[in-house]
Amino acid sequence: MLPGQPCRTCGIVHFTSDHSRFMESMPQDPVDMIDDLVKMGLYKENQLRAADTVNTYELRKALFLKRVGRNDPQREKLILALCKQAGGLENAFAAAFGPQAGLFFADSVRNSGATRREFLKNMAVGAALVTLASCASGGEPAAEESAAAPVDTSNLEKTDIRVGFIPITCATPIIMSEPLGFYEKYGFNATVVKMPSWGAVRDSAIAGELDAYHMLAPMPISMTLGMGAAPFGVRLASIENINGQAITVAERHLGNVNGPEDFKGFVIGVPFPFSMHNLLLRYYLASGGLDPDVDVQIRPVPPPDSIAQLISGDIDAMLMPDPFNQRAVYEGAGFIHMLTKDLWDGHPCCAFAASDDWITANPNSFRALNKAIIEAAAYAQDPANRPEIAAAISDRAFLNQPVEVVEAVLTGNFEDGQGNTLSIPDRIGFDPYPWQSFAKWISSQLVRWELLGPERTADTITDAQIDELGTDVFLTDLARELALELGQQPPFETDRTETLAFDNFDPAAPTDYLKGQIDQFGK
Repeated sequence: MLPGQPCRTCGIVHFTSDHSRFMESMPQDPVDMIDDLVKMGLYKENQLRAADTVNTYELRKALFLKRVGRNDPQREKLILALCKQAGGLENAFAAAFGPQAGLFFADSVRNSGATRREFLKNMAVGAALVTLASCASGGEPAAEESAAAPVDTSNLEKTDIRVGFIPITCATPIIMSEPLGFYEKYGFNATVVKMPSWGAVRDSAIAGELDAYHMLAPMPISMTLGMGAAPFGVRLASIENINGQAITVAERHLGNVNGPEDFKGFVIGVPFPFSMHNLLLRYYLASGGLDPDVDVQIRPVPPPDSIAQLISGDIDAMLMPDPFNQRAVYEGAGFIHMLTKDLWDGHPCCAFAASDDWITANPNSFRALNKAIIEAAAYAQDPANRPEIAAAISDRAFLNQPVEVVEAVLTGNFEDGQGNTLSIPDRIGFDPYPWQSFAKWISSQLVRWELLGPERTADTITDAQIDELGTDVFLTDLARELALELGQQPPFETDRTETLAFDNFDPAAPTDYLKGQIDQFGK
């Protein structure tokens, strides 16, 4: 840097090399450093005395904003939203300052045997570290730098694991993590186990035959409540995919199906009663004036059996996960009537989950495994990686599908069976963040269609009960914490207004939404 030009590091006019000389001359002992900073006038005695009255929470929030906000109003708005969440601030604070943050700022420091002077100096050291970090680093590390850091696998309770999956593109992060090395990176000798149906996944989970599972997003709620089997505590750790489904109609009905009312009298396949497929299909049919329990027959069909049943005439249509919708087109068995993203763009579908018992017994392994899935989802979200992933997961051991079928789904460049070639890059997405608003919409629909038992009805369920289901089952805060550790930028909010084709869902008033649906469209 030439004299008279601003420093590239801090913007002040001096030689850039002055930074290294200054740091070399800094005292190594923190107390000596603070004494020097006081002598230099950076900290005034009256400021240190005033710090004694500062509310600890507000101090943490202010320092966090300084470290991470970088004077960006939108960024600070998101950070403040996080600060309002009980417990959320500590996770974000640790991400900003590192695992030793509590040494300087935790309440235990003030309430321990430390003297008032030591406490004040600890606060000053923390503030100095924030300033120095901002000057030296120029901002947060890039996501790829964080992700590339060596992974400590020494504390894993269990490394030989079995993860169950259904052979569909929704399971992409779970499946690809074996051939592409994400499990290995986090210390696991993992085997992904192909399952024939969602009922088999549920039964194997309860029997303890699997360590973790690919599940439909509503399944952890239904299993925890004991719907369809004895209650079995399951937690949804992260979302596997958003969008990625379609309503496909048998070729024999081409030209006769244009809207929901045209499905009257049909037998329609869905993969499982407690699925987004079933809930979205019912949502669509009801919008056309049909009663899904009277005017059509909705039948559970294992996804691998769906094409054969479409061809044989056992079902007239299906709302299935891919690649079976695209495979129906490939085989000339059916045509794609509608992508589910047109019913709810960004809707959840499948999830990564584990049982309460396994999480309790293997807390470190659970965090590491979830982290591997979240990192894999981010990799899958990049369109540039989709062809590579399609090749990796089409193998017989995984999806056992033609590569061109899987690639058509993942890239969004596909034939719809009606003579159209379409390009829809977000036909499927991989966003692992488990929004609480997802859980609340799912719960409201399980109640609407009387799938949560006679004790939970539209007349008796409360907002508080729906909220509790979401917070108990969807591990939103943990997903955010792990994403931050990976250098990603997850949302700081837990809820958002969900925009669907025929209405908007306000997560603050799920029962009002539920009753409004029933009033407008019927049960």
